[in-house]
Amino acid sequence: MHEHRHDGAELLFLREDPAIPNNPRLPVVLHRGAVAAGDAAAAEALFRRHGWRPAWRDGIFDFHHYHSNAHEALAIVAGHVRVQLGGESGVAIDLAAGDVVVLPAGTGHRNLASDPALLVVGAYPQGAEPPDQLHGAPQEAARARHAIAATPDPASDPVTGAAYPAR
Repeated sequence: MHEHRHDGAELLFLREDPAIPNNPRLPVVLHRGAVAAGDAAAAEALFRRHGWRPAWRDGIFDFHHYHSNAHEALAIVAGHVRVQLGGESGVAIDLAAGDVVVLPAGTGHRNLASDPALLVVGAYPQGAEPPDQLHGAPQEAARARHAIAATPDPASDPVTGAAYPAR
């Protein structure tokens, strides 16, 4: 299900997948053209201004994974990527340089295809625990659902600084 916010962001509500819990309450937020293409430092500065801690510059893994204890913002700084969100039963979306996607705790994601120029800046809310990395194994499920429910909402959206996830 897609909804649009007044600021133009898209909200995606993902159902639980057989292997990936996703987030039962918070949507994925997609901001198109939110950061300057080619400028990782500017993306990091934007995140910092809005209370998110830039943690890495890299790509996106090509296997399903999620973080049960942390929300994650991904800024596509260079290149383009097709990502699958929500596990095998989820949705595939195309992201290009300038786009930012905010993944609430529990949201499955994987790189389906990308160009060699892909560069992503990843960030987590200030004060968040170091993110775990889970892969949808059945023995993770109960602990993951508990961790997702216990993860505090981000204080703000990493792109707009407004309340997250404002509608």
